[in-house]
Amino acid sequence: MLNKLKSDLKKLSVNKKVEVFSRFFKTWKGEYGQWDKFLWISVPLQRQLAKQYLWLDFDDLQNLLNSDIHEYRLVALLILVQKYSKWDDKLKSKVFKFYLKNTKRVNNRDLVDLSSYHIVWNHLLESDKSILYKLAKSNNLREKRISIVSTYTFIKNHQFQDTFQIAEILLNDTHDLIHKAVWWMLREAGNRDQIAEEKFLKIHYKNMPRTMLRYAIEKFEESKRQKYLKWLI
Repeated sequence: MLNKLKSDLKKLSVNKKVEVFSRFFKTWKGEYGQWDKFLWISVPLQRQLAKQYLWLDFDDLQNLLNSDIHEYRLVALLILVQKYSKWDDKLKSKVFKFYLKNTKRVNNRDLVDLSSYHIVWNHLLESDKSILYKLAKSNNLREKRISIVSTYTFIKNHQFQDTFQIAEILLNDTHDLIHKAVWWMLREAGNRDQIAEEKFLKIHYKNMPRTMLRYAIEKFEESKRQKYLKWLI
């Protein structure tokens, strides 16, 4: 089945949007995705294939994750998401551990954002969250993004403490990929409890990267937004 999946993916490959995708996935020389190889397949098509190959075993999924081809890794992750959503607690735990073992292969922002919240968020909602703090302090860019993005389920359940604590750890990170992930989660927290977000901002807004602050407050009422933005002038 593994070879059939790879064949099906290659049949869907298109090259018309190579330049667009290359910019989005940062694949130019010196960028974080420069070593990735792409088949240039849309996510909806990959989701369809993931459903068709749901019962690939973990050895096959490891084979896909070890590949340099971006779509092989994404389909493997989408299959893991499907498995996690359908299995019992014991097998969910197996998916979770397998995912954490492979975080270094979850090496682009789409791979993180399309997989981590379905697996890591949900698994840790009522569990020990220390793994997120370990990932936040990692030297690996994608592991750091996983750590903050994985707090989204907590946010949706009105649990903000871990989001703010991990945001604080990542506040001085120099990479825009982390800046974007942090403001995304801060904004989501603020959408549910602006007072809670402002408690965090009042302590940290003068030390936040400019882009992070701008987007974290973009849904504030204009007068309040301008109050924070004056600091940037």
